[in-house]
Amino acid sequence: LEPRPRRRCRRNWSSFSRSSRSPTTRSFSRYPAVVPALLTLCPQVRQSAAVVLRMRVKKHWKKISPDHRESLKAMVLQAFQQETEHAVRHSLAQLSAVMVKHETPDQWPALLSLLNQSTKSNDPQDRQVGLLLLSKVVESNPEPFEPHYQQLLQLFGTVLQDLENPTALYYCMHTLTAIIAFTGSGELNLMRSLIPRIIVALKHLIKADEDQASECMEVFDELMETEVTIIVPYIAEIVHFCLEVSGDAALSSSLRVKALSCIASLIRLKSKVTCILMYIYGVIDTMALHMPPEKLFGHLMPLIQACLASENPYERKGGLMCMAVLAEGCADHIRTKMLSSMLQTVCQSLSDSNQVVRSAGLFALGQFSEHLQPEVSKYHAELMPLLLGYMSSLYQAKMLHVTKAFYALENFLENLDENIQPYLPTLMETMLSALSNSDNLRLKELTVSAIGAIANAAKEMLVPYFPPVIESLKGFLTDTKDEMRALQIQALDTLSVLARTVGKDIFRPLAAECVQLGLNLSDVVDDPDLRRCTFSLFSAVSTVSPECLTPHLTAITTTMLMSLKSTEGVMQFVLLDDDEDEEEGTGDIVLEGESEEDGPDVAGFSVENAYIDEKEDACDALGELAFNIGVAFQPFLESSFEQVYALHDFPHEDVRKSAFAAMGQFCRAQHKVWQENPCEANHQGLHKLLGVVLPCFLEAVRQERERQVVMAVLEAMNGVIKSCQGEALQTPGRLTEICHAIRDVLKKKTVCQDGDADDEDDEQEAEYDAMLQEFAGEGIPLLASAVPAETFLPYLNDLLPLIMNKAKSSCTVADRSFSVGTIGETLHSLVGVAGGRGVAGRLSNRLLPVLVAGVKDSDAEVRNNSVYALGTLAEAAGPIVASDYPTMLSLFSNLLSKESDRRVIDNLCAALCRMILSNVAGVFPVLVAQLPLKEDLEENKTVYRCLVFLYSHSPVLNAMLVLLQSMSQHHPQEFEAAMMSLPVEERTRITSAFSQS
Repeated sequence: LEPRPRRRCRRNWSSFSRSSRSPTTRSFSRYPAVVPALLTLCPQVRQSAAVVLRMRVKKHWKKISPDHRESLKAMVLQAFQQETEHAVRHSLAQLSAVMVKHETPDQWPALLSLLNQSTKSNDPQDRQVGLLLLSKVVESNPEPFEPHYQQLLQLFGTVLQDLENPTALYYCMHTLTAIIAFTGSGELNLMRSLIPRIIVALKHLIKADEDQASECMEVFDELMETEVTIIVPYIAEIVHFCLEVSGDAALSSSLRVKALSCIASLIRLKSKVTCILMYIYGVIDTMALHMPPEKLFGHLMPLIQACLASENPYERKGGLMCMAVLAEGCADHIRTKMLSSMLQTVCQSLSDSNQVVRSAGLFALGQFSEHLQPEVSKYHAELMPLLLGYMSSLYQAKMLHVTKAFYALENFLENLDENIQPYLPTLMETMLSALSNSDNLRLKELTVSAIGAIANAAKEMLVPYFPPVIESLKGFLTDTKDEMRALQIQALDTLSVLARTVGKDIFRPLAAECVQLGLNLSDVVDDPDLRRCTFSLFSAVSTVSPECLTPHLTAITTTMLMSLKSTEGVMQFVLLDDDEDEEEGTGDIVLEGESEEDGPDVAGFSVENAYIDEKEDACDALGELAFNIGVAFQPFLESSFEQVYALHDFPHEDVRKSAFAAMGQFCRAQHKVWQENPCEANHQGLHKLLGVVLPCFLEAVRQERERQVVMAVLEAMNGVIKSCQGEALQTPGRLTEICHAIRDVLKKKTVCQDGDADDEDDEQEAEYDAMLQEFAGEGIPLLASAVPAETFLPYLNDLLPLIMNKAKSSCTVADRSFSVGTIGETLHSLVGVAGGRGVAGRLSNRLLPVLVAGVKDSDAEVRNNSVYALGTLAEAAGPIVASDYPTMLSLFSNLLSKESDRRVIDNLCAALCRMILSNVAGVFPVLVAQLPLKEDLEENKTVYRCLVFLYSHSPVLNAMLVLLQSMSQHHPQEFEAAMMSLPVEERTRITSAFSQS
């Protein structure tokens, strides 16, 4: 273009702009003619014209005559359709948007027609242009488009699947964001169905344009502010997506900040929807179960520490809750690297000035006590005084806070074992006082539950308190008023615990009465929770007095089988599981300082179904009854097995777990019956069961999607192999199938490990993945003990490298411990089978370097298992590894000079005993100097076996003298007391032998 026309264009446009300032309407008659004239000019001018025209229309629309308005609308749409430059098209769309603010869509049918035609075009470019225009006109005035919302949402559902057209996705989400605030109940379901597609679309848009993706994430903010119920079913997916984005260092800071902002918005919405916090903590819990703990803690701990240091009590609470839900999935990581510091944080929180924080601290302590054993129990001297302090103020505290205190107390007490003794009088005085003096039924229920936890730890130590406890429970169990139901159910549960813990002689006189009580309650009260507890009571009584149940087995099994067959509650569960969530809180978890609208805490929020729990406990009870009652249960075995087997593909994973466990129990029960009555019919019955159960187990290992179910299957299969031994492996090919299933788990080739196999070289994995492999690995020594060593050797050669690979120094402590521990147990199994010595000898050159490195490991548990494995290698291989004895003894000597962990020393003593059993000389004095064992008391049987061996194979006097002299030096008081208890003649002989040695 020549300069003059350009200048004239500018001059003419300036004149036109000035004329628009006139208050008269005459100048507007020139507007329609201007637009087509501008179509021939350069893009910059066309864009400027559209911009200025938009400004004038915005201010002076009412001054334009109706005819000129129609003409202008037509010309703008014509210009938009003909335009090829994006910037000009964008300005024209904005001009159209301003006009829509004055003209409703229904008054501009040509616009609606253009939008309908372009957005549904087969040409991606046309769709993109149409969506640009749609986004601008809807954003400018969303409400008049309300009659078209359903049609628009259906359109968006299609556009959001056009993942190769990121610009269309961008305009689509902009339009969607604009209409959210104006949608009604009629659009909720359509809107909700778009959420998964929005997440997928955002992931693709991030790859194309991070800035546009950041803008489009506003859709979540708008939903949270306007209609949060739409996203409730997808909270977990949204938070997962936001965490992925925020944790990706390759993305822009603005996008990552936007993702974190979405999570923050969810947290702030706690007052609007009670389950959001549950979902957020649930996401962290899920991440803990599925992510390597090192990676997860690297991201989360700075955030947690910032929360804990905050002046806002709810942020401190949030930090504690995050710590709490990490405990299950990251248990090994916390136990080995962070337990002391995290417990210190929890202890400090229990003294916080705000009860919201104290309650969160109690919940965290309960979680730690449940998942971080046995290490947590070692801190009982620090923690028990704090918990007893809470118990001393039961009557003054808010009931909701007391619930948390009992939760922490129960979980901590259950694993104390003999360490509970010094606290037992105070605990039981507090509990019995609450039962006698309180009128609060909820407090009594919590107290009865706590007594069960105390019984699990105290066992026979609870006998002095047994009469008053039983007297209280009887009163609760015989009162069938509706308001007593929860207390009655808890009393049944605690009665079952007492049956298993206080000792058979103490509980046996009550056994028959308990059975009758359970039958009566089942007849009188129609409640799935109560039936569930009667099932547990029957199975507990079977461990004490199985003969009491025999006359009632028809009635008992009939009720249990009816529970298994029943579909009551099942349809409700399936709908909740597969469709939308339904809120069903436990009703008493609101903390002091929070309103009811704040909603329940994560610990108290659950979607449960009592009928599902009833089926789970019925499976467990039938399996245990079959095993404990034995022959008398035979008439009911087939029908029980059929109903349990039918549940192995039930929708709820806990029911599947119990069904698989019960199937294993039935096999063990039939094997026990066959051993006690070795007739052909019983033998055939065993193999009939094994022929159904083991293939079912193997199929589940390969195809089951839930890892925890596969763990239960592997545990049940291991139990069958341990009990049935070679009988379980008689079917041709069965040993091969089981070994291949173990191999597939170790190589991450099963369905529940889907996607993990590609990461086989990645040594970081979630602890639950490692736990699954441990369950599989436990089958290796069991198989080694069930068949001749030469038969198992080819499979062992296949599996052993997968186990040894986890002993590398770069692997986690749990993996290294599992590796050397499995090697040790396998060698121990070879001791007792034909050909075991030769196989152990052939393996020794491969295993010895791994075990020697393990003895030098920085972790005590790894050292402990490595020492044990070296001892079993010496015993299993015997003289074949005689040349390696000096290496082993030197290694043990160096270890003993600096080892402080008593369990390692105890296992070193056991290893020396095993070497003595293999005729290694000169180590007995070293052994005796370290006796008696102090922690790993299970190895006392190895020590006694060694002493018997020495007594029968060595000069009697010399061996005994060495032992007695060591005892007199290291334990003079106990030795003197033992000497004084002997007759004078024997005392004199020992003293004389001492003087002559």
